[in-house]
Amino acid sequence: MRNLKAFLKSVVFNSGFLRNFFILFYQWRGRKPWSAGYSVYKLTYIRDVIEDRLDMFKKEKLPDSYGAHLDERTVEYPWFFSRLKNDEITILDAGSTLNHSDILKLRTLKNRKIYISTLACEGFQDLESHTPSYVFEDLRNLCYREDFFDAVISISTLEHVGMDNTFLYTCDDQKKENDKDAYLNVIREFKRVLKKGGTLYITLPYGLYRNRGWLQIFDGEMLLKLISEFSPKDISKTFFKYENHQWNYSKEDACQEGYLFDIHQDHPDDNKEGLASAQCVVCLEMIKA
Repeated sequence: MRNLKAFLKSVVFNSGFLRNFFILFYQWRGRKPWSAGYSVYKLTYIRDVIEDRLDMFKKEKLPDSYGAHLDERTVEYPWFFSRLKNDEITILDAGSTLNHSDILKLRTLKNRKIYISTLACEGFQDLESHTPSYVFEDLRNLCYREDFFDAVISISTLEHVGMDNTFLYTCDDQKKENDKDAYLNVIREFKRVLKKGGTLYITLPYGLYRNRGWLQIFDGEMLLKLISEFSPKDISKTFFKYENHQWNYSKEDACQEGYLFDIHQDHPDDNKEGLASAQCVVCLEMIKA
């Protein structure tokens, strides 16, 4: 079923007619998060921002209505690409978040070596050139040797490690877990496979701690544990918040009570901010000592 969905998605994304149809349909239906056409609209929006308007993230100033009705990927992807360095050639995508044709075809990734590690197959992207290497594994036990990668990126993935991944991602009953601190094992692995001076890029839902079964929201204490485990030479923390129907830069204090609307479990009437997913995210750029 997962492979069928990936195939149908690739058909839509590779057809200009179907892509435009679903985008118009999504807009006509009122741009409701996760409705038909949502993913096509979102990834097209993100691709266009990265290709043509990335300077707004370098200046850390987003325009009015930025990312309206869209989830946190709208800020996570551009944040990462605004910070990715020219000499970071060998890159690990831990969690398969880059695994979309619109993302992998971006000009900035053209001459880089992308390795994708994730728990289960989410489809393969046929890019003709620079096709990524796929490995299906637990991020707590990476197959790569020490000091191999120039950069490791993990976009909204650590919140799922040690949780019930049978809910959406795998049929393996051994991955039905409830280990709040399992993410620390992943941080140790990221540090091991990164070169000295390499960069770890991580994004996470942030705010009041809550375990939703298949994911958890990171709070200030967990964030400190994560940073302490990696013990970076240098660190940059960036916070984003969805407020007044748009994404914008924020402060850590303003995100302390951030929450997440779970489309799978929560009632729409409880979604006062009109969220697609997380209200707040933290983005970490850490340099290995």
